[in-house]
This record gives sequence, structure tokens and C-alpha cells, in this order.
Amino acid sequence: MLAIDIVVLIIVVALIFHRLWKVLGTRPETEAKRVKLSREGAEKLYNLLKSEAEKELKIDASKIEELVPLDSKPLSEIDAILVTIPNFKKDSFINGAKKAFQVITEAFNKADIETLKMLVSKSIFNKMQEVIKQRKEDNITAETDFICFEKVDIIKASINDKQKALISVEFVSEQVNLLRNKDNEIIEGDENYIQTITDVWTFERSLDAKTLNWVLVSTKK
Repeated sequence: MLAIDIVVLIIVVALIFHRLWKVLGTRPETEAKRVKLSREGAEKLYNLLKSEAEKELKIDASKIEELVPLDSKPLSEIDAILVTIPNFKKDSFINGAKKAFQVITEAFNKADIETLKMLVSKSIFNKMQEVIKQRKEDNITAETDFICFEKVDIIKASINDKQKALISVEFVSEQVNLLRNKDNEIIEGDENYIQTITDVWTFERSLDAKTLNWVLVSTKK
């Protein structure tokens, strides 16, 4: 399949150069006849000819860019897995993971059971529910003041034998975490101390799922 794509790309390039030749002609014999194009003009001309060539061959420009990455480097082991996941877009997933991290953390601290049920697996939910229950019995409340993400990276990706995609994300974030007693006194943490915390969360989604929603199935520090 890759060989066919390369042949198609070569055809597009050939068409572009053919049209450039027709527009610019051969090298002029005298300086007076020489045509000079500005950088902006050349780019516009190239894009115009490229667009026309693609229309003739019915090729999507985005597919051409995928065939020949700008850095010309082979896919990493992780990216090789990610490209096999239907409707997967890396940037969208990373942005969604960031939001999920903050929403789940806040829901956990506020004992928002309904939100947690929608975003985490049954096993994770049961563990969180146990902690929430214990905090209520001890009259303890938790607070997390999220400052920012320092880094968010996909560090692992796989597809299991049940045709489920699993993606592990490393979150490095700055937070202020506190526990308060029934009298609102701080019993753990320091409201003036910002912690740099590294979490690894794993999200899961069936390859044939009708929705693009990912579920949190594992958390590690």
C-alpha cells in the first residue's frame, strides 16, 4: 500500500513541475527576460498548482502530508499503535486527558459520585468510593488547588486481545493539596506549598465503540 502511495505522490510532484515549466518556461537567454518571483508569489503559485494536481488525481492534501512527514522520521512504537485506533487524534486526546484529570480529581475531592461513574472504570470507582466513605466517617474534607501542567505525555499504548485500546498518560502537575477536619483545620498539607506531582493514568476504549469516550482504568504515582 505504501508503494502505491509513493507512486501517487511522485505523480503529483511531476504534475507540479510540469505546470511550473509551462508557466515559467525554460531559462531565458537574457537577463531582461528573466522572471523573478517573490517568496510569497512562489508559494502561492506552488500551492495553486499543487491544488490543481490533487484535484486531477482526487488526492486529499492531508494524505500527502501523512505519506511524507516533515521530519522524515519513521513512526515511534507508540505512534505506530495510535494510528491504528479508529478516529484517534493525538492532540484532541491529550486535551481531553487534561480535562479528565482535573474533572476526576475535583469530583473525587467533592465526593461527586455521579461524575465519577461516567468517567472511571468500575474497579477505580469502587476504590474511590471506599476513600470517600472513610473521609465522611472521619469528617475529613479534601481540597486540591490545581496550578498548572508542567508536562503531559503519552508514554504507552497498546491494543489487547479484547480489541480495546489502552493509553497511559504521564501527568506532571503543580498542585496544592489539603485535608481538613470537621473544624476546618488543616491536618495534612500546606496551603503555601506547591507540590510537583507525577501521575500515570491509563485510559481505555473499545475499538468498535460508538462513542469516542475514554474511561480511566488505572492510576499510579
